[in-house]
Order: sequence, then C-alpha cells, then structure tokens
Amino acid sequence: MALSAISSLVLVGAGKMGGAMLAGWLDRGLPAAAVTLVDPALGPEMADLVARHGLAHATTVEGLAAPAVLVLAVKPQMMAGVLAAVAPVVGPETVVVSVAAGTTLATLGGALGDGPIVRVMPNTPAQVGQGMSVGVGNAAVGPEQRAVVDALMRAVGATAWIDDEGLMDAVTAVSGSGPAYVFLLAEVLAAAGRAAGLPADLAALLARQTVSGAGALLAASELDPATLRRNVTSPAGTTAAALAVLMADDALQPLMTAAVAAAAKRGRELAG
Repeated sequence: MALSAISSLVLVGAGKMGGAMLAGWLDRGLPAAAVTLVDPALGPEMADLVARHGLAHATTVEGLAAPAVLVLAVKPQMMAGVLAAVAPVVGPETVVVSVAAGTTLATLGGALGDGPIVRVMPNTPAQVGQGMSVGVGNAAVGPEQRAVVDALMRAVGATAWIDDEGLMDAVTAVSGSGPAYVFLLAEVLAAAGRAAGLPADLAALLARQTVSGAGALLAASELDPATLRRNVTSPAGTTAAALAVLMADDALQPLMTAAVAAAAKRGRELAG
C-alpha cells in the first residue's frame, strides 16, 4: 500500500531510530499533515525536521485522538511508563507498532488491549534507507494491518516477517545488533592496519571503505557471501593466509556464535 493512504500516525519517540523512520516515511509519501510527533525533548535534527515539514509536535499524548497507526520508538527501559501513558489514545482499530527490543506482544497487549499489535526489530542502517526490519504480529493483525506496517518499514530498507515470536531475540541478535559488529570490524581492521605500519588516517580510510564497499558489493550481487569470499581468495595468496587465521576452529565463527547467543540471551532477559 502507499504511505499516502495512512490517515493519521502518532510517533512516540524521536531518537535515532524514530527520527530515521520518520524521515524515510516523509520521503516516501507519508503526508506531513497526518503525523504527530510525541517527544518531550527534541534534538536539533528532529526540531529542524519538524520545522521543515510543519509537523505537529507534542510533549505528551494527552488529548490526542486515536490514530490509525501508533508507533512506539522508545528504549525498552522506558516502555512500561510509555505504555501506561499511551493506552488511553489506542482505539480498537489503531495499529500499534513497537520497535523496542525485548517488549513482547503479551506485554504490549496487556497494556493496550487486544487490537492489532506488531513488534518490529529494525536496525540503524534505516538512517540511510538501508535498514533491515523483521516483524511479528498478534492474532488481531490481518493482511490489511500487515500491509500498513510493511509499507512503513520498506520505506527505510528491506523487510521480513516471522510467525514465531520466539525467534525475535535471535533476529535482534543478528540484525538489530549486527551493525555494531560490522562497525567493530572496521575498528579492529583499522587497528590492525596501524599495527602493520600504516599511518592512522590511511588505515582508517582503508578499513572504512573496504567494509562499506564490500557491503555494497554483497548487496548488489546475486552470489552468496561464501562465493564472494572465494572469489577474492587466490590459492596460497595473501587473502588465503589471512583467512587461515580467521577461519580456524577457535577463531571468528565460534566467537560470532557466542556473541549472537549473548545478545539473544540479553533480549530474553529484557522481556522478563
């Protein structure tokens, strides 16, 4: 569906993720007149976005009419208080979308009722329209509501859906937290370049461009990552020597498996 068909949307939370989603929605045709942004303290970038588009801004939801879509983009630690505050403005037809890690559909439904609710796990590349968002809905979410949420999240990247909410902690661990792992790769690659004798600024440039360029190639190619890796690797060459270290039995794969498991465990802890 087209975002222009959304009659009213309330976004609670204008941090990095909320702001990135809102900018993408406006760019993809969500009418500015349909949006109300709720945040007690806008940062400079969001204040500028509000001014440029003439968006309605409120510090609380008090007095707002029930919207067609309510998006909760707040930190998990804030969610309990936010749910109590927004419950009075959730109508029976309001589609509630939560992007908070660890807050379950049961928790959301317990506070907001049995209307349509969708949990979505996006990630920070949404800031440049290259996000990955995975959604799961409660029993009240039908094709129409799912289409609304899918259109919103496709405005900032790719989307996927799961039927088993139990997979959401693993989704969070892989794609929600995953950009941090990639940024860490750029950090340690630059540090390794410095250790090999490169000037710091050159090592940083090489690491940044290599990681971003490889990501762009992966996105543009129909080949799987293993094939792309093999295509770079000449037998007995320099890349093969490095990969022998990275692909050792006690190296990158078990480390990444442990990291994802730790993130998933923390997601379950946040859910209580």
